[in-house]
Amino acid sequence: MKKAAIFDLDGTLLYTLEDLADSTNYALSCFGYSPCSVSQVRSYVGNGVRLLIARALPQGEANPVFEECLSTFKNHYKKNMYNKTKPYDGVIEMLDKLKAFGIKTAVVSNKFDIATKELCYHYFDKKIDIAIGESKNIRKKPSPDSVLEVIKIFEFDKKDCVYIGDSEVDIQTAKNAGIDCISVNWGYKDTDFLISKGASCIVENCEELLKSITT
Repeated sequence: MKKAAIFDLDGTLLYTLEDLADSTNYALSCFGYSPCSVSQVRSYVGNGVRLLIARALPQGEANPVFEECLSTFKNHYKKNMYNKTKPYDGVIEMLDKLKAFGIKTAVVSNKFDIATKELCYHYFDKKIDIAIGESKNIRKKPSPDSVLEVIKIFEFDKKDCVYIGDSEVDIQTAKNAGIDCISVNWGYKDTDFLISKGASCIVENCEELLKSITT
């Protein structure tokens, strides 16, 4: 049994796609650009909001309005990130059971730090022990920095920790941190994609995930 379960947020614990798409399209519309489809935004997420907007905005970071568009997105998202977002089925119960087992829990996300912390507090309250998001002081995933910081705070050996996520970024993050990885296929990437990116353990629901963490 693992002593610590470290989770990705978007596409793993929370369904956030529609709120991300709405804020992306609001920001694009403010500068006269056409909206993206939800499926397009799905393909853009996973590497932080800066890259999300770079992928959605014509010319990306070379666009003269890029920084202003990114700021517009962040401001809109902070006010609208609870509209359509919700925990995936079984997540709340799974987190409760992990706590009952005495397993520490954390979230490490490429979502900007204030949103990561606020979403974790809003939806999970004391079910998550530590939440770390993107900031200027820490490198984004797949850098292992934030995962290693969590392990250091918990004072556990790497072998006692596991990282759980829904994307290739998460697989690489766990590898870079030197810990086990569990991939979930209910998020923004499917089973075939995860296999193609080297996933060694894929689960289809929270019951399977709980079993993988606790056995």
